[in-house]
This record gives sequence, C-alpha cells and structure tokens, in this order.
Amino acid sequence: MAAVRLQDVAAAAGVSQATASRVLNGSSRIPGEGVADRVRAAARRLGYVPNAQAQALARSSTGLIGLIVHDIADPYFSTIVRGIQKEARAAGKLVLLASTERDFDVERQSVSTFVSHRADAIILAGSRPIGDFDHHLEQEFAAYRENGGKVVVIGQSVSFGAAVEPDNYAASGRLAETLYEQGHRRFAIIGGPDNLRTPVDRRDGFVDALHRRGVAPELEVVGEFSRDGGFDAARNLAADLAVTPHERDRLCVFAVADVMAIGAIAAWRELNLHVPEDLCIAGFDDIPTLRDHTPGLTTVALPLAEMGRHAIRLALDDSPTPGSAHELAFGTVVLRDSSTLTGEASRAPKRRSALI
Repeated sequence: MAAVRLQDVAAAAGVSQATASRVLNGSSRIPGEGVADRVRAAARRLGYVPNAQAQALARSSTGLIGLIVHDIADPYFSTIVRGIQKEARAAGKLVLLASTERDFDVERQSVSTFVSHRADAIILAGSRPIGDFDHHLEQEFAAYRENGGKVVVIGQSVSFGAAVEPDNYAASGRLAETLYEQGHRRFAIIGGPDNLRTPVDRRDGFVDALHRRGVAPELEVVGEFSRDGGFDAARNLAADLAVTPHERDRLCVFAVADVMAIGAIAAWRELNLHVPEDLCIAGFDDIPTLRDHTPGLTTVALPLAEMGRHAIRLALDDSPTPGSAHELAFGTVVLRDSSTLTGEASRAPKRRSALI
C-alpha cells in the first residue's frame, strides 16, 4: 500500500498543498479554524503521517536534544540522563543519546551527527579532557550556535557553551577536612586518568586540604575511571602499602568516584580485607546504587538528577546570554560506615546509613 502523500490530504480537504502543509507541519501561518479542522480531519481519515523534516523547517525547530555521555552504564551518568529526560519531556522535547566510552573522537563524531540532524541543543555530560583537545569542537560549535543551536556542558566550563559544573575541587577538600576531624591520619588515594579534569580536580582538592593539615597521602595509585579501574588499583595499593587494622591507625583511602570505591571494596574482600575493620574508604558522587551497598559508603553527594534538569533549562533558555552561563553544583559530605573509626567496628553486618 502506497504511503499517503500531503497532496492527497490537500485534495481530500479541498485546499492547496501549501495550506495543508502549514496546518500539519506546525507553521505559525495557520489558516482559519474551519480550514485547519478540515485538513486535520482529512489527515486522520487517510492515516497521513507528517514528515519530521518538513515540520522542523516549518517550525525552525526539530524538537530534538542531543545528549552525549561518557558511559551510560555508570550510575553517575544514568542518573543525570534521568533528570534530563524528565525535564525535556515536560518541555515537549525528545532526547537522542550517544555514549562515547570516554573516546573523544567518538564524542566529536556524535556532535557532528547531532548537528547534521539539526538538534535544537547539544548537551555534553562528563569530564572535559586536559589540554587543547576541546579546540577541535570550537569551530563546529561556532557554526552550530550561529544557526541558533545551544550547547551545554555538565562538567567543567568551556568556551563554546554554558556549563553546569560539579563542585569537585572544593567538595573533595571538605571531605578531607571531615575525615581528618573524624580522627583519620593515614591516607591513600585511588585516582583516575590524568588526562581528565574531574579525577584530577578531585584528587587535587583532597590532597591540598590534607597538606593544609600537615598530612600527605602515603601512596597514590591510579586506574580507569570505572568500577574495574577501582578494583585493579585497590589490589595494587594493598600490595604496595601495609594495611594495619588498629583502631586509631587505620588507613583511609579516597577513591575519586563511588564506582571506583565499590570496585576497591570488592578487591579487598577477595584479599580478606574488610571495610571498615581493616581499612576505611570514601568515594565521590553518591550514586543511587549505594542504597544497596554494605557497608554504607562515605562520599560527597552531588545533585545528579538536578544537574541534568538544570542543563535542559539552560539549553532551552532564550535569554540574551544563556550560552555563557556557568552554574556550580555543590557537593555535600555524607558520612557512613565505610569511614568509621569507632572501637565497636566488627565483622558483623552493620546497619546501612540513610542517604540524604
């Protein structure tokens, strides 16, 4: 069966094809209500499906938001995506998702694809690279923005769009201060790749705060910015550093992401090391999956879903200067069982602390 054409609808309604197009494709030049009703009725009767590209031309908008994340399997990103989708749906927009696995060549290809599909806005969620790699995006985004496109980054501020920036450096410093005030004096770091600004900022904020207290980490190891990266780094740390389970001399490890901390705990469990009885650990992000994790993980809570919602609001903002807006998402230190130094620590199961 041949597809119903716009001219078929126009003929059935007794109007010109241009009039039928204006009614069905969302043009601001809509004919009288009686004519519009007749065209819509004919379209329903014939089963006509409007052409999305024609609608985009008529409205000067596709209704599409391009979203690029580093790793959709990471709860950090899936929580942000949920916030983006909820806000976009309320605004009548459809989100198209691309995941890059932290390959910035794939990110650039995804940007080009969204630009070619005339997405109304493009959101990049995730750490920006260190160095001049982002210069490769500037030229393409310059032309895109000149044609009315919006760019928002959930990560560090950039020259080519608005940004919702997590409070990485300062919040890591507050975490270090809080752990010191708990009584911790021995520290180690599980860091991420040194070409990404997020793990570097978190590591630097934590270490700088310790230095202000006259303390230096005993060891720093790095891994991929993932659960498996934390697992491998934790095994290396245990092999290179003595772990003493004494109450006031317990090592406290800062992993620059919750997923890395979870991987670290799994690695130590295989080595018969237990948290917090043998060593302590803290993470960063407060991902939702921590609700099911024992012991409860001390961390820095970021408003992940709200960060996504705010990114959509910036992307849809028609005010004169939304493209240069820079909003900070503050992190809150949350203490749970994984960093306890109390004498009652035992190998018996502990009650999970409530999330905030």
